[in-house]
Amino acid sequence: MGRGDGRLSHDLLPGEKGPQDACGVFGVWAPGEEVAKLAYFGLYALQHRGQESAGIAVSSGSSIVVLKDMGLVSQVFRESDLETLRGHLAVGHTRYSTTGGSTWANAQPTFRSTADGHLALAHNGNLTNTADLARLVSELPQPEADPRRPESAISATNDTDLIAALLASHPDIPLEEAAARVFPQLRGAYSLVFMDETTLYAARDPQGIRPLVLGRLDRGWVVASETAALDIVGASLVREVEPGELLVIDEHGLRSSRFAPAEPKGCVFEYVYLARPDTRIAGRSVHAARVALGKQLAKEAPVEADLVIPVPESGTPAAIGYAQGSGIPYGVGLVKNSYVGRTFIQPSQTIRQLGIRLKLNPLREVIAGQRLVVVDDSIVRGNTQRALVRMLREAGAAEVHVRISSPPVKWPCFYGIDFASPAELVANGLSVDEVRQSIGADSLGYVSLEGLIAASEQPADKLCTACFTGSYPVGLPEDSGLGKHLLEGLAGRVRAEGGAGTPTDVEGVPVGLPGGAADALTRP
Repeated sequence: MGRGDGRLSHDLLPGEKGPQDACGVFGVWAPGEEVAKLAYFGLYALQHRGQESAGIAVSSGSSIVVLKDMGLVSQVFRESDLETLRGHLAVGHTRYSTTGGSTWANAQPTFRSTADGHLALAHNGNLTNTADLARLVSELPQPEADPRRPESAISATNDTDLIAALLASHPDIPLEEAAARVFPQLRGAYSLVFMDETTLYAARDPQGIRPLVLGRLDRGWVVASETAALDIVGASLVREVEPGELLVIDEHGLRSSRFAPAEPKGCVFEYVYLARPDTRIAGRSVHAARVALGKQLAKEAPVEADLVIPVPESGTPAAIGYAQGSGIPYGVGLVKNSYVGRTFIQPSQTIRQLGIRLKLNPLREVIAGQRLVVVDDSIVRGNTQRALVRMLREAGAAEVHVRISSPPVKWPCFYGIDFASPAELVANGLSVDEVRQSIGADSLGYVSLEGLIAASEQPADKLCTACFTGSYPVGLPEDSGLGKHLLEGLAGRVRAEGGAGTPTDVEGVPVGLPGGAADALTRP
């Protein structure tokens, strides 16, 4: 199955996992450029959005080659791999699974045959009508499954594969027209980059929940999840892809059409945690927004203390803002190991007992005897903060005051962030003081929702705040129609019933498609 089984060990404390990013997508159309290398470095800039798998598809104009595998971008691709991926357009993907398990078959870009060629598609987000779409796909005429041709059957169990199947199910019309028909059927969050042999496409759901931006190269165009990915490949920002917009880029240039009216509801949690600090969203610097959150937090939750320290790195800008707003000195009290949280190696029991020290270690000479304000971006289950408070006290802290630069997370996200279930969200059933007692802090303060919205500099009615308020901008099905492993369950029922569209397991099979039309590659 490649270089790993997909089980990342960022749960170094049992149940410690925080909010996980959905995915990063990148697309480039640039004749004469080394598009595979541009895609590689674009994905490198988006690595924070997903660390389970990575993939790049490249077209030479007559064929598409896909290379994907489990692991980080730097693990999946070697220089020699990129040298073989020759062409003028490419799409790439980094994945954290939100629908479908972490397996090779679910790695992206997803690849399929169409009426007049092939399709490679990468998706950031999460659909909410996945069960309905799965039924639609199961009713389509299904070719006889051929293990040498993974696009001949639905082998994956994610919503992305359903989108690809629906796009490929219109044999009588071009891909652009198929997209205009299919996308209005989708519900939820989807920022897409996809391609056929000659053309790059990009689309964003009518609410624009997940980010997507358009950039310009000297000899081409780039589409990416964040502006930081444009920066790393030397592209200049043109604009955001509009909610409900379909972009088409080919030898004739760029053209835009609309498949749905825009109803903007951008994810406010991008400002809190998901996006890189050097990214801009809707013209607002994410770093500046986080510093503003810290200043607001100092106003809303003041405390007498000696030192403000961040939980690195996501808490750093807000801690800087808190220090500026409160007048309390800023310091570095925790040192982060930037690499340990992304290993495929499961720690031994002895190492696991060290818990959070694998990721963060205190500077005792800075902490001892000090009244600390510890700034973090969010509390999900509370396990990390509980261990952190205990560790700081063991290092000699006189007091530990926890400040959080987002409101209490009380509701799960169904649009592409893998939060815990409601029962696991510590703020869902406890008051602020009860959470404080649970994590062992001397005091606890969150920024208000109004303060968060003000820091984003976006109108409140153009933001999704569902994880804080429970107000979901896109309707949700019943519980039976939701869940990360929904399609695995549906697939099992289909197999048991012997129904149409039975998925065929071709996971991890290296294949070369006949006739030189296209190839999908993986390494054993």
